[in-house]
Amino acid sequence: MENHFNDQRTECSAGSDSNDCQRVDQYGFERAEDFNYESYEEFMSRHLAVVTRRSNKWSKLLQGTVKVEKNVKVKRYVRKGVPCEHRTQIWMAASGAQDQLDRNPGYYHSLLKAEHDPKTEEVIRADMHRTFPDNIQFRASSQPCLQKALFNVLLAYGHHNKDVGYCQGMNFIAGYLLIIAKDEEKSFWLMDALIGKILPDYYTPTMLGLKMDQEVLGELVRMKVPAVWQVMNRHDVMWTLVVSRWFICLYVDILPVETVLRIWDCLFYEGSKILFRVALTLIRHHQNLISQAQSLPEICERFKQITHGEYVEDYHTFMQKIFMEPGGLSTATIAKLRKMCRNRIASV
Repeated sequence: MENHFNDQRTECSAGSDSNDCQRVDQYGFERAEDFNYESYEEFMSRHLAVVTRRSNKWSKLLQGTVKVEKNVKVKRYVRKGVPCEHRTQIWMAASGAQDQLDRNPGYYHSLLKAEHDPKTEEVIRADMHRTFPDNIQFRASSQPCLQKALFNVLLAYGHHNKDVGYCQGMNFIAGYLLIIAKDEEKSFWLMDALIGKILPDYYTPTMLGLKMDQEVLGELVRMKVPAVWQVMNRHDVMWTLVVSRWFICLYVDILPVETVLRIWDCLFYEGSKILFRVALTLIRHHQNLISQAQSLPEICERFKQITHGEYVEDYHTFMQKIFMEPGGLSTATIAKLRKMCRNRIASV
């Protein structure tokens, strides 16, 4: 099969213009016009020693093994961030994707050779140009261009999981997986772990899992941030209106890239509860701003505002906050609320 990846550096390949290097991050995303390079350099210099130390600890932990234990020590390591060079291995091992790949050699390639549903193929193709137009790796002029790899992964997954097929949002998830894993087959199995196991019913035609978890968030806000729940209730704002993209895109294209990757470290290791922790932290931290909104459009605008700025850009501090600000959030509580919300949706 054609390989759509090579070893070129995304940020500064040989012979590239220094201005081009500066305007694109290490993942290929163009930086905003108002990007503060000075502030970024200061932030990176402050955290460089910490990042190096953590990278060394991970290298020592993973020496001679591809397995990842589920224990308190590794959980602590994951919450503090998986270094980029180990990210694919950790995601694959923690999610069970590596086991699936090992058990099904050649399966991904057989899916690509199979006869595909023309309607699914058409819908996927239509979404190609909408996927990360601000990322140089997804442009037709790029070498390699990840659009072909993205198309392959989405088409193979649609054939593999016919109950899901393809729906919008999956293109962003597959795109991020390709940027990190740099491998179609691994990206496919990571996607299967997310959609088939970690987030069941998020991407099915009824989207029952997605609707349920948005309602669960509403219940958690009622318990933990009542001021925001009251303003949502007063203006009759449905949660799906303000947080559906948070959940369906798993914060991709919502929060800064590095922050999203840190969230995904925990998502693959700990499961979907992390999505609630992120949402609750954003809402609780900005509860005064949201509570002062006077209308539905104002509420929607403030929910957009809270996903930008220094609070979410400082991913080290933000990730510490998500495990402190919302307080206790047990698996039993989530399970109970999911059951209640599922029954409520089913009865409508």
